[in-house]
Amino acid sequence: MHLDPNLIIFYVDAPLISASFYEQLLKSQPIESSPTFVMFLLKSGMRLGLWSKHSVEPHATALGGGGELSLQVQDAHVIDELYTLWQQQGIQIAQPPTMMDFGYTFVALDPDHHRLRIFSLNPEKSVSIQP
Repeated sequence: MHLDPNLIIFYVDAPLISASFYEQLLKSQPIESSPTFVMFLLKSGMRLGLWSKHSVEPHATALGGGGELSLQVQDAHVIDELYTLWQQQGIQIAQPPTMMDFGYTFVALDPDHHRLRIFSLNPEKSVSIQP
């Protein structure tokens, strides 16, 4: 049996409020929306679900900040452009643009403090995670 993950779920305080944040961030509308669950279809085919931490079963003990959603861009200059744009939009930044061993990156936080890592791989690291 071959399993292929296709849905990432973040537990959030208010799915409809978080959905508004992700609509702006992803420039996309949800494919499913209710007061307790919202789902987006990402360009890669992966889906992002926002599930109310108050209704998830079994009850979740770990909430925002325990992982991250990583979004790769091809060019390092896009990192600086997005960083500036997101700062102007009032998105909370956890790590400013920084060169790390894998490439150039910054980390933002969503309303529930889930990490959003934007990165461009170091050209010496030729592996790409794009589909």
